[in-house]
Amino acid sequence: MRKNPKARFLLIGGPCVLESRKTSLLVGETLRDLCQTLGWDYVFKASYDKANRTSISSPRGPGFRAGLKELAAIKRILKVPVLTDVHSPDEARQAAKVVDILQIPAFLCRQTDLLLAAAKTKRAVNVKKGQFLPPEAVDSVMEKLKRGGCRQAWITERGTTFGQGDLVVDMRGLVTMRNRGHRVIFDATHSVQRPAGGKVTSGDRTFIPALARAATAAGIDGLFLEAHPNPAKALSDRASMLPLAQAEPLLRQINRIRYAVS
Repeated sequence: MRKNPKARFLLIGGPCVLESRKTSLLVGETLRDLCQTLGWDYVFKASYDKANRTSISSPRGPGFRAGLKELAAIKRILKVPVLTDVHSPDEARQAAKVVDILQIPAFLCRQTDLLLAAAKTKRAVNVKKGQFLPPEAVDSVMEKLKRGGCRQAWITERGTTFGQGDLVVDMRGLVTMRNRGHRVIFDATHSVQRPAGGKVTSGDRTFIPALARAATAAGIDGLFLEAHPNPAKALSDRASMLPLAQAEPLLRQINRIRYAVS
């Protein structure tokens, strides 16, 4: 999966999980319009099923069929590509009829059957790099997609497990993966999570801007951001979502850094 030197910077952004239509459109319209101003590409992101929740009682989303129907409506209204997670080969085949980019969750990033099924849909694929995976191991993941026929893929860094309940981001990994020919996205929101024991994954959103700026300076092909107008009331990842009001100043800052290091 070689980098395209002419490719525009990409923002993958939206709420963590599908909530109300009003919330999805507010987040999507805000990020879409910002990207148009900055000259970036934009993809709306939301999950129809958060299958990897810490607690069995945590909200998971509207589910497969209702979620795909909602994503189709958002795609039609916003007139932007949409992305969502898939968890099985059958989900990949069905979701590909609606969404533009299939996302492989971090804990499933080495599942051969899922990767091959996603690749065979001919849709673009975004793979969340597992918290347990060194950057060099990404080669094998992307090779599976290539063998399956995928022609457009990204690998998204979302932090590496550190100790027993924290994540760290090694900026050297971003450079390593790009130097090995991969298109790299940095997930600035999941990277601030603290997945310790308990019923809810915690985190510290105050580090989102600093990590996003550092990753941009290190060299990336795009950013992944989950945003919400009121993270405290979000159904998922409350502690690691970017308040929507902070999106514009952060993304404008990111754009200035891109020009400074180009």
